[in-house]
Amino acid sequence: MARDEMLTISEVVEEIGVPVSTFYRWRQLRKGPKAIKLPNGAVRIRRSELERWIAALEEAA
Repeated sequence: MARDEMLTISEVVEEIGVPVSTFYRWRQLRKGPKAIKLPNGAVRIRRSELERWIAALEEAA
C-alpha cells in the first residue's frame, strides 16, 4: 500500500480552490478536513482525509 501523502495547507487550498482564510475559518468551525498538527507547529492534511471529506460533501449536496 502506498504511503498516505501529507499535504500542506497551501496544497489543499490550491487543490480545492478556496482562499487560505476560508480554510482557516472552516478549521475554527470544525467544518474542514481533519488535520494533523506536527510538533514544529506545521499543519498537514492526509490525502485520504481530504478525499473522505470531499466525498462527504458530495453526499450531503
